[in-house]
Amino acid sequence: MASHLDLEEQEQLAEIKHFWKTYGNLISWVLIAILGSYAAWNGYQYWQRTQSAKASALYDEVEKAVAANDATRVERSLADMKDNFASTHFAHQAGLLAARSLYAQGKTDQAKATLTWVADSAPTPALKDVARLRLAALLWESKALDEALKQLNVPFTSEMSGLASDMRGDVLQAKGQSAEAIAAYQQAWQQIPVSTEYRRMVEAKLSALGVQVAADTPAKTVK
Repeated sequence: MASHLDLEEQEQLAEIKHFWKTYGNLISWVLIAILGSYAAWNGYQYWQRTQSAKASALYDEVEKAVAANDATRVERSLADMKDNFASTHFAHQAGLLAARSLYAQGKTDQAKATLTWVADSAPTPALKDVARLRLAALLWESKALDEALKQLNVPFTSEMSGLASDMRGDVLQAKGQSAEAIAAYQQAWQQIPVSTEYRRMVEAKLSALGVQVAADTPAKTVK
């Protein structure tokens, strides 16, 4: 009986050796790939946490510079963020903050350049939308109306499309294109949720242009 078991074990051992000889190299490489991927993922997560912590610290520097109305320090801190953490949310949020501060201090060109950077390279559509709206507003104020329209004609997310359409109406009205402005305001009226207070402002603009709107219906031109 014992010899029978020994023979069976030897056969199983021979099968295992044959299997490992045939597939062992492949299995080893698969395991190495899996373990390597896991290690790389953990390393990436650690790098992300480290980058976020450093970017957060630099964002605080931008905030302090803005609070101190120190334009030179604002630009320097933002430049550091762009050089070292350009792909992070913190860098682009800092860009929005810095642009507002630079504009308030009369550095309009620097504010426009910063907003353009955020609009072009921000990691999320929401940040890009905010940057485009603010940039369009600065361009509109500086009478660069065609440039403002270029920013507003880019597709926006559903949450921001109503505001973009409304501002497009403002720019078109400034260009003397009342019919096109009405169409833009009507689009804004349809895009902005009924419960949003800002919808009343769009209603007032349409009324000033001879367009009557009801609370829950699309706008209609008064004949």
